[in-house]
Amino acid sequence: MELTEIRSLESFILEKVEVSILDKDGEDKAPFVKKNIRKTELCPDGTHLRIYFDRLQFFAVPLTAEVAISDEFWSAFDQETGLTYVVKKGSGRDG
Repeated sequence: MELTEIRSLESFILEKVEVSILDKDGEDKAPFVKKNIRKTELCPDGTHLRIYFDRLQFFAVPLTAEVAISDEFWSAFDQETGLTYVVKKGSGRDG
């Protein structure tokens, strides 16, 4: 994941979004959940990007993930685990 791909998430911060983790077949590992992204930062060991939904809850996305970006959608595919982390703008709410 490049710095520009990390910065692309800035347009999602404080936006109403829906988030989910999909498995390698594109099936939900968890349903889409309505959240607000509060902030992003690197984890202490510098291997993952943390996407925070509040002070404690976050996705930890490996920096080796392949990122896809649009105005309404951000996803990161982790080839090692076969998981895709998805953030899409939508009818989110505080959560």
